[in-house]
Amino acid sequence: MSTTPTVIKAKQRPGDRVFSGSAVFAGSMILVTLAAVALFLIIQSIPALVASHEDASILDTNFWEYVGPLVFGTVWAAALALLFAVPISIGIALFISHYAPRRLAGILGYLVDLLAAVPSVVFGLWGIFVIRPFLLPLEHWLNANLSWIPIFAGPQTSTGSTVLAGAVVLAVMILPIISSISREIFLQTPRLHEEAALALGATKWETIRLAVFPYARSGVVSAILLGLGRALGETMAIALIISPSLKVWVTILTDSQNSQTIAANLALNFPESNPLQREALIGTGLMLFVISLAVNFVARGIITRTGPGRKRTPRRSGVVVVQDASPIVISDTALSATEPGSPADHAVREARS
Repeated sequence: MSTTPTVIKAKQRPGDRVFSGSAVFAGSMILVTLAAVALFLIIQSIPALVASHEDASILDTNFWEYVGPLVFGTVWAAALALLFAVPISIGIALFISHYAPRRLAGILGYLVDLLAAVPSVVFGLWGIFVIRPFLLPLEHWLNANLSWIPIFAGPQTSTGSTVLAGAVVLAVMILPIISSISREIFLQTPRLHEEAALALGATKWETIRLAVFPYARSGVVSAILLGLGRALGETMAIALIISPSLKVWVTILTDSQNSQTIAANLALNFPESNPLQREALIGTGLMLFVISLAVNFVARGIITRTGPGRKRTPRRSGVVVVQDASPIVISDTALSATEPGSPADHAVREARS
């Protein structure tokens, strides 16, 4: 005689239903807002996509030749900013999370976070009056001695309104984003992983390299790409510092051979544009929207490949094997080498379990 199992459903409370509905509504609004923005940009930019120079005076020949240098300038300035900001940001995050005394770490963390609250126009003014004169001797030296390298070639700057100065300011602007997120990720590393590595004789740096970096890899990648998104959309700092032109230039030490960015071009030209010119500028905004989506998709792909759920080949260094976001695996040789009952033996056995 077969019996049918009875399924007992838990009673859902009104508060649970309200919270669930609110969460679904909030998540749906993200998609609705994103779709609305994309639809607006597409509809408004369609006339400009097929326009010519005779229709809109800001176009050289057609829209695609107009937006090409802007896309290059946006990506070029953001890439240079990342090149400067990422090593410094990760170094600051590591110092605050693993090296600085607790009291000093709290003060430094607060000061770094405070940078994120500074308006971009203030960074732009700081770049004009401080960074440009400060970098001018270095730019003259690079131009005089390394001009055979394409990025250091071109006419020598006299004002300092260069892509290099703009990239340095951008790097300072995105530094608190990358540093703050990386610091919090480093602090989330399981303490047992670090203690096990230290108990086996690893140095501070070896512990960070073997236990902290593999665990924090996906979080640091997310922080870097979030900073990249901030750099791609920066407007006022670039508009104030760089002397731009609508051509593709790889030089970073000149006043006149600098590629303009999409956001700065929008800010400078939108107020005085006629309807068709405004549609062309909105079309460049659509290109920036597409770039931002592409960056997010790339970030998601990288995080998926390097995240906790991804199986990776163990990497050996001495007797410690670390897998990304997985417990430290200690070899039997290391286990037998520890003295029974010692702190190292306890840490090793806890790590194995």
